[in-house]
Amino acid sequence: MTTGARRGQAVAPADYDETIRVACVGDSITFGAGIKDRKNDNYPVVLGRSLGERFEVRNFGVSGATLLKDGDLSYWKTPAFKAATEFDPHVVVIKLGTNDTKPQNWKHADEYAADYEAMIDHFAALPAKPKIWLCSPAPVYQTRWGISEKSVVEGVIPKVQALARRRGLPVIDLYSVLSGKPEMFPDKIHPNAAGARLMAESVEAAILGR
Repeated sequence: MTTGARRGQAVAPADYDETIRVACVGDSITFGAGIKDRKNDNYPVVLGRSLGERFEVRNFGVSGATLLKDGDLSYWKTPAFKAATEFDPHVVVIKLGTNDTKPQNWKHADEYAADYEAMIDHFAALPAKPKIWLCSPAPVYQTRWGISEKSVVEGVIPKVQALARRRGLPVIDLYSVLSGKPEMFPDKIHPNAAGARLMAESVEAAILGR
């Protein structure tokens, strides 16, 4: 995604006369699973601290959740999805796709782009008319729980990029940001606090158009 397109969507706090609500939608990586001090070190909390008092950042991550409606734990059916909707955010950051690569879910790969587009439409229709960012999944350092690096790289990421182009939306390339850093992934799937900090920095740079 070109810098121009990204800057074009940047959030300028001066344009808002209220606290800017940021919804971080995602799976266990957004939730912060595996982080020692999860409460203080998950990426949405780090992002909120860094953005400061003009922003209210909330973590709507659900461990194991899929973007696919037909997934084994569809984000669409979670209380977090309802809560994120009721939050009426000004900014939505979507980071789903890792659990979709499990074989029982990826058999529905053909539905992934349509379900993703439906989620974009869902949030875009909210009263606050949020700006929406898509994220590429983190790298998978070892196949675990059926989560597959091959399906992330050859399946999810190209579908996300194509959808972003079609919809004119920016992609935060967390895959590149977290690549080559196996030491930040103690269980090979979930980033630790240092990885969450890198995620927060990348999301902040995208939101503010830096």
